Amino acid sequence: MPDAPRRWGRRQLLQTGAVALGGAGVGWTAATVVQPTADASPPASAGVGVPPGNQTVPFHGLHQAGVTTPPQAHLSLLGIDLSPATGTEAVGRLMSLISDDAARLTRAAPALADTEPELAAHPARLTVTFGFGPRLLPDHVAPLPAFSTDALEPAWGQTDLAVQVCSDDPLAVAHARRMISKDLAGFGRVRWIQDGFRYARGTVPDGTSTRNVLGQVDGTANPQETDADFDGLIWSDRPGFEGGTVMVVRRIRARMAAWDRVDRSGREAVIGRRLDNGAPLTGNAEHDQPDFAAKDPLGFPVIDPASHVARAHSRDSRERFLRRPYNYTVPDPTQPTGEDSGLVFIAFAADVDRQFVPVQRRLAELDRLNQWVTTIGSAVYAVPPGAAEGKYVGQRLLGS
Repeated sequence: MPDAPRRWGRRQLLQTGAVALGGAGVGWTAATVVQPTADASPPASAGVGVPPGNQTVPFHGLHQAGVTTPPQAHLSLLGIDLSPATGTEAVGRLMSLISDDAARLTRAAPALADTEPELAAHPARLTVTFGFGPRLLPDHVAPLPAFSTDALEPAWGQTDLAVQVCSDDPLAVAHARRMISKDLAGFGRVRWIQDGFRYARGTVPDGTSTRNVLGQVDGTANPQETDADFDGLIWSDRPGFEGGTVMVVRRIRARMAAWDRVDRSGREAVIGRRLDNGAPLTGNAEHDQPDFAAKDPLGFPVIDPASHVARAHSRDSRERFLRRPYNYTVPDPTQPTGEDSGLVFIAFAADVDRQFVPVQRRLAELDRLNQWVTTIGSAVYAVPPGAAEGKYVGQRLLGS
């Protein structure tokens, strides 16, 4: 009997285009395309009465989701190196493909040619956020300067693309990550994956600041969307990039065995905040403003001028940005604890040079916390504005 005719769709055409530009595209045969092209009926958006696993966050809009979205419990951040033959036209095809898959998955519909469509049924507030490195968008993002305390490892360095996948369910994260990784065939490869975690959904009330692996409340000083200057701090107004932002990624390793030897009062002095509720040492509640002029009975500052909170603080209100950090812990038999632990520090700002760099320079120059943490990875990405229905992320910037 003659072979059954081969079925072709948009994925095959996109990947065939990659082959023409020097990539090694992989076609999908009729045996692997198992789900119909029509999407499943989308579930209700996040709201009262919707089970957590069925809650969704819209993919399309003025801004990309996953920036100001309340942080989900699980992160998988992909750093992608594109092949040298992948030019602007091919990048456009790749972004069209992965934007479409992300849009489907975030509304609980299988990705195109999804071989495990059942795994898309419970997105649990899944978001997929795309960022472009300096090589692709040099007019909108530049490499970060070197900081004196960095001990950067190339394995965690700058890549051409970054894809931030977040959800309250780790299975939804894993499935979305796999679909995007499959899309890359013929375009590039994943150099690193940084997985992270925060409090599980329901562990603490919504809006509660997370804690990092050092036990400290993290993210207290974040600007709030209700602040009058919030949009100007986070969203760019540069022509052609309006509604976009810039994402900083720093992988910060914590020396947990050494930190374990520091007593409670010492830990609070290092950070400048109380361990129990995150309040500054001069206050009673997490969001009380630190009083850096306050003295103890002996005349010494209550908050050490070299503490983390004092060095991160600025009188310039423009030196603020949105932190979205996640903890990481991975096995590492070379460490005294048998694991490598730390923070996948993610931050968003409209102008990284103006907002982030001055703060990081102060921390590198003098911060008591530097004795216990080291930055081993660093990268920066232009996060384009969101895409409208029928468009893909970065379409206007790529000129297609």
